[in-house]
Amino acid sequence: MSTDLPLALRRPLIVFDIESTGLSPRMDRIIELAALRLNPDGSRDDRVWLLNPTVPIPVESIAVHGITDAEVVGCPTFAEKALEIYTFFDGCDLGGFSVGYFDAQILNEEFLRCGIRDFHPEARAIVDAQKIFHKREPRDLTAALRFYCGRELGEAAHGALADAQATLEVLAGELARYPDLPRDVNALDRMFNPSDPFNVDKLGRWRWVKGEVVVNFGKKRGAKLRDLAADRHDGQSFLKWMVKGDFPEDTRQIAANALRGIFPEHGPADPVM
Repeated sequence: MSTDLPLALRRPLIVFDIESTGLSPRMDRIIELAALRLNPDGSRDDRVWLLNPTVPIPVESIAVHGITDAEVVGCPTFAEKALEIYTFFDGCDLGGFSVGYFDAQILNEEFLRCGIRDFHPEARAIVDAQKIFHKREPRDLTAALRFYCGRELGEAAHGALADAQATLEVLAGELARYPDLPRDVNALDRMFNPSDPFNVDKLGRWRWVKGEVVVNFGKKRGAKLRDLAADRHDGQSFLKWMVKGDFPEDTRQIAANALRGIFPEHGPADPVM
């Protein structure tokens, strides 16, 4: 398949996208990888790999990409396809949307787990459509006021009062432009700040899994809150670190309560996969 991308290619450019178990390049796993290789001669090679991540797919990830545990049961693992994927990417530059921040990094981490240590995304040219978009179409208050209200913020830009007034005008402009938006504050909150019933705190650092509150980030991911509180050494040290750490108040309070033997009750029923 040919492509009309108006770029001079010195070597193949792979535009790719990844669906994964989460947003941590190091901790999460690839579920689906789609790669379009644009060759200097104008030809194009497309490949898609659906992979078994070997870990349960979180419900919030399923809500994004729709791929369930049942769909990947019989699929190969990344380790089984690593050499094939590496060969397809070998000698290519990289392209995508937010590709440098996430996709290239999680792909590199998967290769590292398989003993492939020379993928080196930092040594390849990267064409990131998101960076071009954000650079050429700013998404700051000045740009929003120009788009929704047709006026410039002017010399008072970024004074607190001017910014607050401009934000109010932008909100009014958004409501006028999009008649399908709810006209109720709580409904708007639910639409744009949806809460996950399996999150114990707002940001999901604590999460309900099979009726237990577990850690949902970092090296302790998957550890039960009750087990951490019962461990007088490493577990309680971790909870004390969270209490003193740069976390939101609701996240810190769960850790502080656990140290006092107080735990959240009645998590939601686990979803049926």
